[in-house]
Amino acid sequence: MRARWSSIVMLALVSLAADAVPFWGAKESRPPETPTEELKAGEFVWNPGVAPAGPIVVLVSLGEQRAYVYRNGVEIGVSTISSGKSGYGTPTGVFVILQKDKDHHSSKYNNAAMPYTQRLTWDGVALHAGGLPGYPSSHGCVHLPSKFSEELFNVSPMGMTVVVVNESTAPSDVAHPPAFAPVDAASGAAAVPARLAADQEFRLEPEKSPHGPVSIVMSASDQRVLVLRNGVEIGRARIEVRDPGKPLGTHAFVMSADLLDTENPLVPGTRMPKWTAIAMPGHFDEAGRDISREAIARVSMPPGFARAVHGLLAPGATLYVTDAPILTENTHSDFTVLSTGAPESTGM
Repeated sequence: MRARWSSIVMLALVSLAADAVPFWGAKESRPPETPTEELKAGEFVWNPGVAPAGPIVVLVSLGEQRAYVYRNGVEIGVSTISSGKSGYGTPTGVFVILQKDKDHHSSKYNNAAMPYTQRLTWDGVALHAGGLPGYPSSHGCVHLPSKFSEELFNVSPMGMTVVVVNESTAPSDVAHPPAFAPVDAASGAAAVPARLAADQEFRLEPEKSPHGPVSIVMSASDQRVLVLRNGVEIGRARIEVRDPGKPLGTHAFVMSADLLDTENPLVPGTRMPKWTAIAMPGHFDEAGRDISREAIARVSMPPGFARAVHGLLAPGATLYVTDAPILTENTHSDFTVLSTGAPESTGM
């Protein structure tokens, strides 16, 4: 009888071990003052107290194999990552969190544990805890240390903006996501919105996505501005950038609840929202700076469009400005949205 019970206990232990979720990376944060370049594979810094409230944006730098987390424009965390290996590259672009699953298991890769999954595309690209060998090794997802992934999961709202770029922070480099990543409002599947007609100055359809965070993506080379709400494109317009020989550069901003004591050049009669820069590869010195009225004044767009979009803005909105093309007809590369199926066909 004792031998029988021993066998049952052993089988139970083996079963539990098989179901156990691996723990990847460091168990606790490095000190906040740790330089980013000194982080070893699996290490991270998490310091949320420096900005206890406000909208959150995540920047993933594939070249550096790092993920940066900003709250209210202030860096609250940075982590080593492992992105897609050769043949399974992680897509670049501007994404939003489409789905969250604390205890996700893969339907594609032998029921593999993917704790703290935060989905970026419906065909299987996500942020989640995973292996961290110090180089790209995933099937396209962004692997994070388990503890960092848990902390990020707990503070990330649905619809949070995630920017994925593919260049390092060498001073001469500027990271240009080639496109943005809209989804279809009805199905949640990937969407490629219609172009503007030749005689059409703008299109604005806020009813396509009535609620959620707003993301604005502006391209100097395309002379276009695109507006997404909760990941769905709700508008686009033609723009003109003055002094076209002077680059805009690549910058990301998050809108706070404050207003500046200056008139908005795009919407006369209103005060300018406060847009605070988050650090970008090649532009880390810009973190915390406010966008200038002069920079905004370089851009002109249809007045009706500008006023309508102004009315949609709320704290937490993000603005991404780049000289690079963002329209599919101009990028000459695959669109960053990889998903072609509905949410039920997750493929992850």
